[in-house]
Amino acid sequence: MKLKLLPVLSLLFAGYPFFAGAAPPAKADPCAKIAGKTFVPPADALACYKAFPFNETLRQNVLTNMARVFDFFTFEDFYLNSPPPFQESTNNIRATLAKLNSAKFATDYDFNKAVYDFTTQLNDGHTRYFPTCYTSFQNILPAPFISLEENGVQNVFIAPDSVEFISLLGTGYTSFFDSINFNWKRLAGAKILQVEGMDPYAYVDLIASTVSGNYLDHGVRVNSVFTSYRISGTAFSQRLGDLAGPTNVVQTSLTVKLIAVNSTKVETVMIPFLADYTSTATFIDKDSYWAANCAANDETNGIDIRNPSLVNPALKRTRKQAKAVIVDASQINAVGLPGPFNPTAPPTAGSEDVIKSFILPGNKTGVMFVGSFSPADFDQFQADTVAAINDFKAAGVTQLLIDLTNNGGGFVCLGQFLHQYLAGSQIGYPGFQSSSRGNALAQKIVAAHVAMGANDIGTFYSPDNWAFFNGTIMPNTFDYDKPTAPFVVNGRSDPTSQRFHDTCEESFTQTIPTTPPFDLSKVAIVSNGDCASTCAMFSTLMKERHNTKIAIFGGKPGEQMEYKGMAGNQVLEWADLDTEIKSVGLKDDPLAPPDLLVDANFRHNWRTAWSFFDETKPIAYVSELPNLRFAYTKDTYNNPQNLWTFAASKLFA
Repeated sequence: MKLKLLPVLSLLFAGYPFFAGAAPPAKADPCAKIAGKTFVPPADALACYKAFPFNETLRQNVLTNMARVFDFFTFEDFYLNSPPPFQESTNNIRATLAKLNSAKFATDYDFNKAVYDFTTQLNDGHTRYFPTCYTSFQNILPAPFISLEENGVQNVFIAPDSVEFISLLGTGYTSFFDSINFNWKRLAGAKILQVEGMDPYAYVDLIASTVSGNYLDHGVRVNSVFTSYRISGTAFSQRLGDLAGPTNVVQTSLTVKLIAVNSTKVETVMIPFLADYTSTATFIDKDSYWAANCAANDETNGIDIRNPSLVNPALKRTRKQAKAVIVDASQINAVGLPGPFNPTAPPTAGSEDVIKSFILPGNKTGVMFVGSFSPADFDQFQADTVAAINDFKAAGVTQLLIDLTNNGGGFVCLGQFLHQYLAGSQIGYPGFQSSSRGNALAQKIVAAHVAMGANDIGTFYSPDNWAFFNGTIMPNTFDYDKPTAPFVVNGRSDPTSQRFHDTCEESFTQTIPTTPPFDLSKVAIVSNGDCASTCAMFSTLMKERHNTKIAIFGGKPGEQMEYKGMAGNQVLEWADLDTEIKSVGLKDDPLAPPDLLVDANFRHNWRTAWSFFDETKPIAYVSELPNLRFAYTKDTYNNPQNLWTFAASKLFA
């Protein structure tokens, strides 16, 4: 990443000793202590984080940016009184911003941690603040947790495969525990009786409420606390979970009361954390740490794409591909799924990227594990779908199981492609009605695009990105914010744009069959509920339009759990929104958010998907439960093929 210290930053940091050239403090530089190391004690990472004093100018910059970005956040007024069962997320956002603006903070880290926690606990993976400076370490516990059922009773355990799994982190990680004579391997499979003096499920609930974020439904967040299998990049992987792999480095250890495998003795064990530096930026001291991870760089803010020196003119009118995806920091340094637990069935064609497809023994059930809708190649995802289904048909497969475990979303149009390919073009439009928030600056942005007419620069606000309900693409001269559509939520007037459809069919490169390739009653979905964004929209489309059976695994016994996590229609990263504003000449508008002076991303949910069942409600706030719910067992929690075999026996019975 190319770094550039902006002129204003040079002035701003003149007051910082390490930028002003003043003599270094007498005490040792805490960032120099950990420079060049991959794994460090979390207390040392935290000391580096806290080396930077609180700066009022930076606070005002960040909070002003956030306040004006929140104007575009589609669900802001829903948070005033979140409907059941999502009440936990209720928050008066403007009041919280005011508190953050008046609170006293000792360090820049303390301020940013408070802002990060605030947005995380909104539980909307599309609307979160990520300060690169203070999210560059992942705290790792060598004892990931999982809820398992034995003899009809569920309890919390340290994952039985911990030795195989944690060893994949390498000796750089495991040698630390050897050096302090801590035998973490003996804890694998231990039954947990208490965590920090609390019932283990109560502690898991606490982590789900304060650390996990991303998903509106608390029950879904509980599964995010536990370890689970997934696709990371193009390979099977195992996720540590939010308890054993948080982004924060506040905890140095976790005290648990447990019974080890093959023992009846109750013992109390203090398990150490070790922090993993996940950034690729190098540093030697706190000055270079700030320059590499904290100061705004060329990619922090947006650009004016009308400027030919910044953008290739040939790319300006390329159709923009909307994304709906959460950010899971644990993907940065993903660990593979231990070899013994990978599927033994041979993969079908089209299994090289984020889709992994298999035919279970007996040739009756085909499985598509759709690990993500964010492939390396947009068109190849479509080709892989077709290749897998062709292999299924050729083998005589009659029922299809789709695994969406830990699918964080991706390209909106790939979700719609998969839906329409499975249901056939006979269904017509494969998505939801959509809208954006009709705030004053948004209205000015759309009006500016309309004024450009044929010379429009082609960003997400461009009218020809969207279609009328009859499928006709909007002309560039159509102002879909004029007039705005009235909408009232929690007693507040919150007008939206006029509603529109996506234009995804324009991006389909594979021929859609007229009728379903499989009897839709023989298509089912399985996941752990951690199915977000485009994944949540896909599963909701299948459920609402075709009554597809859905089974969810895991969670806390006795606690309700939705089949989808977070279902916003489209996310805009801060740089995307800033580019939208700059590229229509509105950066100097008094309503426009300022450029960030620090390297951070305040993303927001920019569009709403309205329920097919009730088009007055966003699907994000429609409570929809799975048809079936199963506990994980030692045979299924980290073994996809075992889980698929069991799920098929229940879903297709």
